[in-house]
Amino acid sequence: MSVIIKFGTFCLNVLYSFIKLLPVQNKITYISRQMNTEPKDFTLVIDGVNKKTSDFRQVVLAKKIPDGLVGKIGYCFHMLEQMYHIATSRAVVLDTYCIPVSLLKQRDSLIVIQMWHALGSFKKFGYSVLDQKEGSSSKIAKLMKMHHNYTYVLTSSEYCAPYFAEAFNVSMDKMRIFPLPKTDLLVDPILKQQAMDKIFGKYPHLKTTNKKIVVYSPTFRKNDDTPLKEAMLKLIDKLDFDKYELIIKKHPLSTFTIDDERVIDDTTFTSLEFFHLADIIISDYSAVIYEAAMLNTPICFYAFDCEEYMDSRNFYLDYYKDMPGPIVKTAEEMVTLFDSGALDTSRISAFKEQMIASCTKSYTEDFVDFLLQEISKKCK
Repeated sequence: MSVIIKFGTFCLNVLYSFIKLLPVQNKITYISRQMNTEPKDFTLVIDGVNKKTSDFRQVVLAKKIPDGLVGKIGYCFHMLEQMYHIATSRAVVLDTYCIPVSLLKQRDSLIVIQMWHALGSFKKFGYSVLDQKEGSSSKIAKLMKMHHNYTYVLTSSEYCAPYFAEAFNVSMDKMRIFPLPKTDLLVDPILKQQAMDKIFGKYPHLKTTNKKIVVYSPTFRKNDDTPLKEAMLKLIDKLDFDKYELIIKKHPLSTFTIDDERVIDDTTFTSLEFFHLADIIISDYSAVIYEAAMLNTPICFYAFDCEEYMDSRNFYLDYYKDMPGPIVKTAEEMVTLFDSGALDTSRISAFKEQMIASCTKSYTEDFVDFLLQEISKKCK
């Protein structure tokens, strides 16, 4: 395997050396492997750049690596497209690991900004979980130069910065405090209303329902999502649908579906957008809790597999001590908690202040200003 990767890297770098002979354009490229549609963070930044200047062409390359051999071969051709745009851009913004960015030798003038898709540092990832069940092999990470060539890595607060630096194996001088642009969707009333109107357009009954709206947004289990689906089905079985509307927002990489007409198993909108409607938010080990905390909505944690997850992944935080809401292990406990009306929100405010820095103008505009300033410096 190592011989194949080394040979492939050599061949790609030879090809890339010719691509880099092409002239650099006034272009910003955005790359994601999280989904096949343009991530909301990218959309907000692109709009923000366009409001300030018309000087830049902006290109989005959003494509998940498909399952199966044929799909992976197709993704190799997509990587060639990535290589072209990386080589001819002034800046590249990522929300995931990108093979051509890290594996290949980049121009010194290229700005690469890692805008990780998760707000805040909760569960361990990247270099923090090498050789663990849900982590990458340290040997493969070294061969693939995982998370190399970053100019800057964004994080949500000073508190979270050391954890992100560890996860990406970068020095603290590369860390920059910029919570994700989509955080604006939580604090900007106009953006909030726009998101809600879109949801009501597809699910009109949510606008008039007298039931409490529960949004369940769990993390992705890398090795096996079956226990998660089983836990969801147990919750559905115990929940009183005369009292509650249940919206399930799975991780974009989860592939199973919930086929129950009483449940909204949505793939159109983000968890963040649905959080505006939520009376109760359920999560487990997902970084969406930072977004939920911005709204001061009651959060509870359905930790049916906590010990197993800690063995395979673990956390930067003390899970049982630091979570801003009650932790339960069974669907019965969860429903009892709902019906008691005793969901505590007293710890959310302090959690939010520690984990998410405030903005100066807006979360999007602050980052856009930084991005354009950095490009300007390189152009001088």
